[in-house]
Amino acid sequence: MASRARGLEERPLSTVPPWLRLLLALALAAQCLLHNLAPAPSARADTLPEPLPAHWFSAASFGEPLLASQLALLYLQAFDNQPGLSLPYAALDYRRVEQWLALSLTLDPRSTYALMMASQLYGQVPQPDLQRRMCDFVQARFLEAPDQRWRWMAHCAIMAKHRLRDPALALRYANDIASRAGSASGWARQMRIFILEDLGEIESARVLLGGLLAHGEVRDAAEIRFLTERLQQMTTPAPAPASSKSRQP
Repeated sequence: MASRARGLEERPLSTVPPWLRLLLALALAAQCLLHNLAPAPSARADTLPEPLPAHWFSAASFGEPLLASQLALLYLQAFDNQPGLSLPYAALDYRRVEQWLALSLTLDPRSTYALMMASQLYGQVPQPDLQRRMCDFVQARFLEAPDQRWRWMAHCAIMAKHRLRDPALALRYANDIASRAGSASGWARQMRIFILEDLGEIESARVLLGGLLAHGEVRDAAEIRFLTERLQQMTTPAPAPASSKSRQP
């Protein structure tokens, strides 16, 4: 036992052969060199994988649909923040983004968080084609359950009008809300009237607004007063501009 203990004792560096010390020094230098020459880690947006089948998430969440839906969205949200990197939303593969959002709605159709992400996160990128894509996604899902999902359709109508500068698209979305979402708030159902006014369709806007008031669809006193004043503004012709002669002394 004593001989074995002596064999395990640490030996001074001088007992190591010179060639072995040189080899160790070269290996350390090579490791440092390779570390400095290695490229910085990079993330590729197209590495966002396709989602696993819905039953996998259901099993992972022990059959809880809300938890399964949240697991899918948590993975999608975390993907753009990788170790030491942050990917802009516009760099993501939006076809696969749609797949993950759709998976979340499949797992829990009552949740609207996926539609909020589509319209207010992935739909806010400064690229009109991606904004339109997210609005198209929201519209398709809105048509499945209008009374539960009209808020995000209204948000896309506002986006189409003010960010995409496409009032015709905004009017299409607003018409969908008015004709399909009976439980939508008054302001959302009235959006099409003011979009028509912006498009110069004053007569159509006036007819819709007059019908809205005549049929008692608006019950709030302040809202009725506002809409009545707006209808009067539409009905009253704008004053003719003063002629150049009338301005002369």
